[in-house]
Amino acid sequence: MPYERWFLGFAAPAYMEVWIETAQVVDIQKQAFRGAGGGIASVATPPNNQGNPKGWVNNSGGGKGRYVTGADLPRLIYVRWQSMVEPQTYEVFIEIPESAREIMRKAETTYCPHSDKPITDYRSDIGIGLAPGGIAKVWLSGPCLNPVEITRVEATIVKVGPDGGKSGGRYDPLTEPSKAYVEKFGIPYGSW
Repeated sequence: MPYERWFLGFAAPAYMEVWIETAQVVDIQKQAFRGAGGGIASVATPPNNQGNPKGWVNNSGGGKGRYVTGADLPRLIYVRWQSMVEPQTYEVFIEIPESAREIMRKAETTYCPHSDKPITDYRSDIGIGLAPGGIAKVWLSGPCLNPVEITRVEATIVKVGPDGGKSGGRYDPLTEPSKAYVEKFGIPYGSW
């Protein structure tokens, strides 16, 4: 691996709020990394229904997350999350193909914004988009490199519900902008 760590981030379409219960990684050396992610995914919630949750933004990058340090390149990523707008709890196993790891190993010459000097950069950021209906989409990007789509996976429903069944089926409430959008326009299933 040509760098010491890589980034694992999570995002959701506008207003489609997500809570990540856990993210775990198994690298190509078969080492497991628990707690590789968790908490609120990056999501835009503009006031007055000015956002558009349909589809994915053109510059889907890393999202909100953390660096995975001490791991080799990923082989498998497990994510369990709450889609708070439905509400529903999902889990997914995302197999990272060798072709994606080849992209992560490849150095590219590029230009960063506001610079006229070329740099060598890697797509060492894994961004996972999480959407209602249990859709997970994965991109690779770098600080100065455009995202490359890797895969799209459909998750399964976690029948015991949120928090491993410990919350009595209760989900956290939506923020006011998300609640207002969903009440007026609904959830744009099929757009992800």
